[in-house]
Amino acid sequence: MRIAFSKLCDVRPTHSFTTRLLAGLALAGAFLAAPKAEAQTTAALPAMSLSAATTGPARPIAAWAEFCERYPGECAVDRTEPAGVTLTAALWQTINGVNRRINRAVEAVTDQEHWRAADRWDLAEDGRGDCEDFQLLKRRLLVEAGLPRRAMRMTVVIDEKGEGHAVLTILTSRGDLILDNKTNAVLPWTQTGYTFVKRESQDAVGWVALGRDASPLTAANR
Repeated sequence: MRIAFSKLCDVRPTHSFTTRLLAGLALAGAFLAAPKAEAQTTAALPAMSLSAATTGPARPIAAWAEFCERYPGECAVDRTEPAGVTLTAALWQTINGVNRRINRAVEAVTDQEHWRAADRWDLAEDGRGDCEDFQLLKRRLLVEAGLPRRAMRMTVVIDEKGEGHAVLTILTSRGDLILDNKTNAVLPWTQTGYTFVKRESQDAVGWVALGRDASPLTAANR
């Protein structure tokens, strides 16, 4: 079964917008070593949860493959990097800060409005984009803050409307956490209410299934 999706999250790099974001997020990297953040107790962290199980290879989204041709570094898999991160109070603060800031800074628009295209993945660096563009920009900024790219995987889900949607999965010592442009809450994957379809592989440039046969043609909406 194939499910068609409405699109809503693309953007193209604008230097001034990116500069403002990076300036505002300079403190994100500082969070990783901030004494105040480290003083927080583990009670501030999400509860322990299970990680999503992969069930074999999956077909990539076509627009993702095109994105990888334009930005190969964003799709490369470095197997010397850790496949997950230990979630500390400081890192939790950094993740939440990046998620909130990008959700606030980027205007949600469809690919048709933005690019005159049915589906295009890009970095939301001009301040506009649909769901996958939000998440790709978040990942880039989190890499800048010191997180391993391999532990952060673009993920396709079916949302509460039965539509395709893209989120960012961070694999942590407390389970898989989801960054989403629909909410500022960073949630364990089991608490999102979404059906998880597939995500980028941690072992090669490709995708792995997460237990559902349906394969969305695109994965982005408001």
